[in-house]
Amino acid sequence: MIKQTVLWVLLGVCSSVCNARAFIPMDSLARVEAPRAMREFRAAWVATVANINWPSKPGLSTADQQSEARALLDFLAGHHFNAVIFQVRPQADALYDSKLEPWSYYLTGKQGAAPNPYYDPLAFWVDEAHKRGLELHVWLNPYRAHHVAAGKVELPSLVNKMPESVVKLKEGYWWFDPAKKTTQDHSAEVVMDIVKRYDIDGVHFDDYFYPYESYNGGADFPDDDSWRAYQQTGGTLSRGDWRRSQVNQFIERVYREIKATKKHVKFGLSPFGIWRPGYPSGIEGMDQYDKLYADARLWLNKGWIDYFTPQLYWPISQIPQSFPVLLGWWQQENTLGRHLWPGMNVGRGGDEANLKEVTNQIMVTRGIVPVSKGAVHWSISSLTRNPLVAQGLLEGPYKQEALVPASPWLGNEAPDAPMVIQEKQGREVEVSWSHTQPDSVFKWVVYYRHGHRWDYIILPHEARMLKLATYAADGETKLVEVRVTAVDRLGNESLPGIVVF
Repeated sequence: MIKQTVLWVLLGVCSSVCNARAFIPMDSLARVEAPRAMREFRAAWVATVANINWPSKPGLSTADQQSEARALLDFLAGHHFNAVIFQVRPQADALYDSKLEPWSYYLTGKQGAAPNPYYDPLAFWVDEAHKRGLELHVWLNPYRAHHVAAGKVELPSLVNKMPESVVKLKEGYWWFDPAKKTTQDHSAEVVMDIVKRYDIDGVHFDDYFYPYESYNGGADFPDDDSWRAYQQTGGTLSRGDWRRSQVNQFIERVYREIKATKKHVKFGLSPFGIWRPGYPSGIEGMDQYDKLYADARLWLNKGWIDYFTPQLYWPISQIPQSFPVLLGWWQQENTLGRHLWPGMNVGRGGDEANLKEVTNQIMVTRGIVPVSKGAVHWSISSLTRNPLVAQGLLEGPYKQEALVPASPWLGNEAPDAPMVIQEKQGREVEVSWSHTQPDSVFKWVVYYRHGHRWDYIILPHEARMLKLATYAADGETKLVEVRVTAVDRLGNESLPGIVVF
């Protein structure tokens, strides 16, 4: 800490001398230690399937789609969120320009039809999110081929183009058979096509692996042909273990391929919140291990993910599925120290009771997972349509802005410190900065001190200047020091560049 303080002082001396300003003596600077910005992942899901969140209906004009997207992103930034999880592949289709799958029905009302006037929705969302300092994670469904909300199967559908890989379920859905090599190859190619072509921050899968039984009228998944083929090759696994092995293989493959291409792109999974009934003792509910053939505990134990978001959609006091009991169990399983950011249900209404429940769950999360705090909210519309809840979070647990927690297993080398200068302009000070490698910086944090009181503001990559009041609100306490840090795509924060007055 002594070496770091000395470096900060030297940086401050340089900045101050260059601007003909006096600097604070070392002993005074050491006594007033700058805070570190809070670390907490704050995200919301934006669902496009069935037009749940965006766009509000199929067939909106390009201008209306973009206006709705900006409003949602403005809401997140204005309420101190720092990430958005945007569904780009709801049913083997694309809310982006893809040569592998057709344009989504949920955009235009006709599968295969591009937006008119043309634009690329994913490129637009990425650009607009980053302008606001938000990470954008693409959310894909790896196995759903057709959703009943999209009406009949259209000619461009993958149901028609890959008939050997899909099966029809009794409730009208079409599903890729996870055990087919063609399924795994195609879905992995879709993921990697997005990773390679778009400046995304994460890839995200939810809880749909083998489908819920209700999708097939309670009957077993119709994969007799692939099961027979496995047995004929001498396979000895039980049918359940065989199905789980297919999903496991795919999850590991996607993780490794992402890391080989763009290491900073995080891979996140959001499985059903209960691994198996009885884990931990007293927990009741659906057995995803046996019904969805999703061994989510294995993926966490193996470190095939960068962040884990079990859907803990139950209240704190719901004893058979208690939020803190389940979160505590998942944390015990998190032996490799990956990010554990639970999914929260914020859609129980817009009253004080729901605000209290959500606030309490956020505080429980901070207590159980203090090193890497965070949560993902289902869904954004439950916040935008309930201003009491949204404003209560902003005035409560989300009052301070927060950086996304760092991912040290992906890299922990911090950027260089920014070079900072200042210029007094009446009752304001204009602080500006530059960097030796600006493209490596995702965000800036400006720490500033009036008297002995520190505060900070987090700014997006494009920012290079901030105006600060020379005096605090009392009109007497003077601005005496500013420190600016650079934060990279992995959340690593630099030493500060300093100006003192």
